[in-house]
Amino acid sequence: MAEDDSTARIPGADPLCLGPVTQPYPRSPKTLRKTSGASIKYTQEQLSCLLEELENDSKRTEARMASLKKRQGNLTANAEVIEQQLRERFENMRLALEKDELAALGMLEQDHRENNSKLTRHLQDWTQHLRLVRKHTSTIKKLQESSAESQQLVCAEDFSCSKKLDVAEEAIRLNEEKFQKLMKALGKISKELQAQLQRKSLLLESTEVVIDRMTSHRQIKVTSKGRSMHISAEDSSAPNQPQQFDQVYCALGSVSITGGQHYWEVDVHCCSGWAVGVAYGSLSRKGQDKSTKLGRNRLSWSLEFQDGQLSAWHNDRHVALSGRTGRGAPDKVGIFVNYHKGRVAFYDAESMKVLQEFSSASTAVFERAYHQFTEALFPAFRFFKARDGHSVTDHMEICDLSM
Repeated sequence: MAEDDSTARIPGADPLCLGPVTQPYPRSPKTLRKTSGASIKYTQEQLSCLLEELENDSKRTEARMASLKKRQGNLTANAEVIEQQLRERFENMRLALEKDELAALGMLEQDHRENNSKLTRHLQDWTQHLRLVRKHTSTIKKLQESSAESQQLVCAEDFSCSKKLDVAEEAIRLNEEKFQKLMKALGKISKELQAQLQRKSLLLESTEVVIDRMTSHRQIKVTSKGRSMHISAEDSSAPNQPQQFDQVYCALGSVSITGGQHYWEVDVHCCSGWAVGVAYGSLSRKGQDKSTKLGRNRLSWSLEFQDGQLSAWHNDRHVALSGRTGRGAPDKVGIFVNYHKGRVAFYDAESMKVLQEFSSASTAVFERAYHQFTEALFPAFRFFKARDGHSVTDHMEICDLSM
């Protein structure tokens, strides 16, 4: 008969003692590790190896710390050099403005001094004339008071002191027309300076955009450098690519935007109808329904100029916009993307006027929910075909923003 597995015998015990023996609880692996670690005895050779490893680790750590401290020192030194250079640049600008201000104020002071001197001379002449008039007046009064017998013969010319008005007097004034021109010029320079300072901040985020030929429509001809494109009447003989737009005159940039801030500019002044913006890579490329057109779906954001009207589009909704004074559209469009904040902004790249901004704080026309980007964005371009059917040599060019 087999023995029950729940009973165990203690080695060396009396075989007649058959009572069950309770096994102790097994020790935890942590306790076993601590026990085994505490009980390890190292040989001299092992201790020497451990000591050598620790000393090498110490040297590596010290070298790393020394490298970081050196980099920290270089970082501080470089920051101080750049700070000095920035101060010099702004100081030069201030000096130029102060010099021009002193020149303008000096011109005003000189004009004021010269005209004031002329008026002073004329005032002196009139003062002298007034004295003469008063003298004659006094003489005549005395003659009136004296008796007829005592009056002396006088000539009428003795009391003639009439002074004619000098036409030149009326022309003495500040050259206000000249200074009004100066004020207008300074106002224009001030606006341009503010625009350039704003543009400077965006240029720090400039991104080199190149047109992806694999996505461009067959009639869009891209230059060798991939920065300019135009519509051609000739259809390309190359086979259609899976990523290529086959019906809509569109193209995407090769830059994939998945984070950070990016800015680029597009010259559109030689294009009669255009659209620029950004789109997800999942934008449809085949057919000509709304899913393939910029701004007519949730996958793209665009600024477009068509039939003389400037407008911004997203999710098939739009707002009408006004471009520069006297023109319906800007010559250059600046596109700024802040991926993490879900922001796309379109600028008139010359005046730096914000034409339209898509963001979480956008206008009520556009839904806020779709301004948190979920895919990689790509620069997007579109040509509009002339409605009269005539062929046009429209072309766009991505501006070189390298400094």
